[in-house]
Amino acid sequence: MDFERPIVTVDIVLLTLREGVLQAGLVQRDREPAPGAWTLPGGWVHTDTDQDADDAAARILREKAGLVSPYLEQLKTFSGMHRDSRGWSLSVSYYAVVPVDVDAGLGERFRWAAVDSLRSLPFDHAQILRTAVERVRSKTLYSSLPVHLMPAEFTLGELQRTYEQVLDAELDKRGFRRRIDELDVIEEIPGAFTSGGSHRPAQLFRKKAHAPALKTVTSNLPVG
Repeated sequence: MDFERPIVTVDIVLLTLREGVLQAGLVQRDREPAPGAWTLPGGWVHTDTDQDADDAAARILREKAGLVSPYLEQLKTFSGMHRDSRGWSLSVSYYAVVPVDVDAGLGERFRWAAVDSLRSLPFDHAQILRTAVERVRSKTLYSSLPVHLMPAEFTLGELQRTYEQVLDAELDKRGFRRRIDELDVIEEIPGAFTSGGSHRPAQLFRKKAHAPALKTVTSNLPVG
């Protein structure tokens, strides 16, 4: 018996912080439909080599953006007969975050764009993007997710600014530091401090080597 087969793809919302705002990675299409348009990184599922959708997402991120993300999570399945002109399609969407200093190795068919400036994208990628940004901002309130946006070494002040930039809101310093202690995913780098400038040297921190990819707590951070 023959069965109808939908188009099955994986699309990825790749996020980082640049110039103080949350930005998404876009790739330029080189084929129909929408040749030349900038879209979310995506591609077909390779049923002969991809073990599952997670495997496909990691592969596509490497192929389209030249990156491996420290945090990649399935977001939602988007489907329907009108989302792709080639036929009934299904996309398993993911979101991923990468540190602010990740630029090395990205090609000319890849660029970053502020998420709040992206009003229109081909297919239903604008909807996928909005859903991912809402998820990331929601998780930022109760988890360690923004730690994956940090470079190898950072101060607590820089980490707080990262949380604030993702949320687009100010946080109380004492409350934020209590939350970071509670999450227990970063550690001081012994003897490492910032240098230069007119300010007192600040302790440098790093992610704990064996910390889980995501730690959560039961209450949200209060935002101003």
